[in-house]
Amino acid sequence: MDRSLISRLIVILVVVGMAALWAYPPKEKIKLGLDLRGGMHMVLQVETDDAIRAETDNAIDGIQRDLEEADITDAVVERTGDSSFDITGVPADRDNFVEDEVLDRYYVGWGMRRLGDRLQFELTSQEAKNIRELAVNQARETIRNRVDAFGVAEPIIHEEGLGSNRIVVQLPGVDDPDRIRNLIKNTAFLEFRLVKANTGRYGSEQEAVAAGRGADEAQHEVMREDQRDENKNLIGQQYWLLEKRRVITGRDLKTARISSGEFNEPTVSFILTNEGGKKFGEITSNNIGRGLAIVLDGNVISAPTIQDRITDQGVIHGNFSIQEVQDLVTVLRSGALPAGLTNLEERSVGPTLGLDSIKKGQKAGLIGFMLVIVTMLVVYKLSGFIAVLALLLNIVIVFGVLSMFGATLTLPGIAGIVLTIGMAVDANVLIFERIREELRSGRTVKSAIVAGFGKALSSIVDANATTMIAAIFLFMFGTGPIRGFAVTLSVGIMASLFTAVFVGRWVFDLQTSRRSRIDKLSI
Repeated sequence: MDRSLISRLIVILVVVGMAALWAYPPKEKIKLGLDLRGGMHMVLQVETDDAIRAETDNAIDGIQRDLEEADITDAVVERTGDSSFDITGVPADRDNFVEDEVLDRYYVGWGMRRLGDRLQFELTSQEAKNIRELAVNQARETIRNRVDAFGVAEPIIHEEGLGSNRIVVQLPGVDDPDRIRNLIKNTAFLEFRLVKANTGRYGSEQEAVAAGRGADEAQHEVMREDQRDENKNLIGQQYWLLEKRRVITGRDLKTARISSGEFNEPTVSFILTNEGGKKFGEITSNNIGRGLAIVLDGNVISAPTIQDRITDQGVIHGNFSIQEVQDLVTVLRSGALPAGLTNLEERSVGPTLGLDSIKKGQKAGLIGFMLVIVTMLVVYKLSGFIAVLALLLNIVIVFGVLSMFGATLTLPGIAGIVLTIGMAVDANVLIFERIREELRSGRTVKSAIVAGFGKALSSIVDANATTMIAAIFLFMFGTGPIRGFAVTLSVGIMASLFTAVFVGRWVFDLQTSRRSRIDKLSI
């Protein structure tokens, strides 16, 4: 055996050996998708407009506070749109202060102009784009943190495509989809607000609105508190008149944990950050005797009276069950979602259906494999064994590469492998037919083999390149199972090129190297 054959044999053994090592044992190395293993699939859309509005509200709160500290007490800040607000009451000679000391230092993404007695602010288009992208990234990481805390094994969470505001969530093995759905979509926006002085709870929204009418009406907001019995059935509602200004929010939380109340009822204990503790301590010390509402996702949970100064820790009471407290702690510890989520698509697959899909996929693959073997042996005789060998190595390489990259095998992925089995011999068919033509034209066996591989190569590359391009686009713009199909198809194409062209040529060269002259080839 000459050096060329030996060196090529080493390459083949290394590639196939590494693939076999990566793929063994297949039950441990190959991860199964939801349609094979069972679980939950969701496509969620991040409502990025919510993040824009939140950014506007934060800017309004911050600028209002800075203006008060600068003794511009007549200034009034009010929102005029999702990404704009106006300030009235700022003297013209203080415009530079607003622009230099406030705008440039803290709120770089805002543009400012004076129109009469108003200073108009609007978020720049680039900053709005950045906020939307950040909201999607934050939502994805928050969802991941919540799912990890819930204990789902091997979750798959990713954006649907480049620049998309959609997030794909795949959770294998989930047997409680309702709880998972609520855990993921719960915005968990926690805020503490002071109850308006000299007011309390009201039996109807109209009473609360009437109590808030007056000169400072714009500074207050009516919020609802649901009343439930011990079985969590809604039995009534009451309303609170609260200050719009938030004392602290979930962003000021350092951590949260499950605790027990005075009567052993489940509660949530929390610890604030240093900055949050300072703000909380200042507000509570100045408002002893007033109600402090705990608001979660726009609903009042409770509104206890401030008895003493509270600094860096406290307790959230409510008519919670053990599971509700566990889920609330999970979402608070993982952070609030930066924007709301809309469920665009959801499906669940039971493990029994997944097992049935595996069996049918295996059956289809086996039938396809046997038909290809029979066809190649009947049509190409002993040379068909080369195609069969290439096919076997192709399957080993496909599963090895999938295992190496940690790819997830789905039912469409199995379809891609079955398709690869058929496509894997396509290159062999082109090569064998070229060799037949060369033999019929009177060439010797050795020259026919060389010419057959050489002339078939361009057709093989063209055919596989176009399929590869299609697979790449399927991967870029598809989701879930479509991407699984694209991955297996792409890997199969590359493996078939290696096995058909490189391995097949090596086997033919090995045959012809044993004898100086060969008069006949079984093809």
